[in-house]
Amino acid sequence: MQLQLKDKLVLVTGSTAGIGKATAKAFLEEGAHVIVNGRSQEKVEAVVEELSSLGVVHGLHADLSKAEESKELIEKVNKIGALDVLINNLGFFEVKEFEDVTDEEWAEYFEVNVMSAIRLCRAFLPGMLERNSGRILNLSSEAGVKPLPQMIPYSLTKTALISLSRGLAERTKGTNVTVNSVLPGPTWTEGVANYMKGAAEAARQDLDTFVKDYFKVNEPTSLTQRYATPEEVASVIVFLSSEKAAAINGAAQRVEGGIIRSL
Repeated sequence: MQLQLKDKLVLVTGSTAGIGKATAKAFLEEGAHVIVNGRSQEKVEAVVEELSSLGVVHGLHADLSKAEESKELIEKVNKIGALDVLINNLGFFEVKEFEDVTDEEWAEYFEVNVMSAIRLCRAFLPGMLERNSGRILNLSSEAGVKPLPQMIPYSLTKTALISLSRGLAERTKGTNVTVNSVLPGPTWTEGVANYMKGAAEAARQDLDTFVKDYFKVNEPTSLTQRYATPEEVASVIVFLSSEKAAAINGAAQRVEGGIIRSL
């Protein structure tokens, strides 16, 4: 399928690993020009070098939880060109009891998971509307619909991104600009692999057995009964960013293997 993404300028935040990196690669394979982002200049440069054989890739390091660094990144993106596709992928999670999460940690969750997306949407949506062309995708989670008791701050911020996406989509009415959210379920990324290793050790179980039994014990409603791959999630993101998906707007697209048991 020709997705008509050739030469489109795409920014993927948090794209030095996991779903973000897989998404950057998938866009490059479709002929798009991609801006890779992360906090570490070293990691950004390494990913740019790794992916450069696939097409035109730029690297911009910035901590998007900080307003000033977000502003600087926005200015640099505008110097590269008019942004066609914005993928707000940046986010983090931590397993922690609700009563142990401090005010400072709550604030960090909002700055990283929510405000980073708000700042970039606020900067790039007006230009897309003016040009009558553009795509914004905010990476939420199945936890945004089915909050996880062991990750309440993460779940709450992911619900906020669904609401943000729908609200902004209302502002695109009658245009060729769309705003959607994507809700991945458990996906086998570097971060999840590290978490599973620690969880297996805490449970005093063999890692392979712990991973094998994870869905049976913790996610019994999953219809796939396995982790998604970053590439599977990336393929949905890229499709929703294309002209082929122009009729999809204001949607919360699930990529969670059927974990959310609802119509």
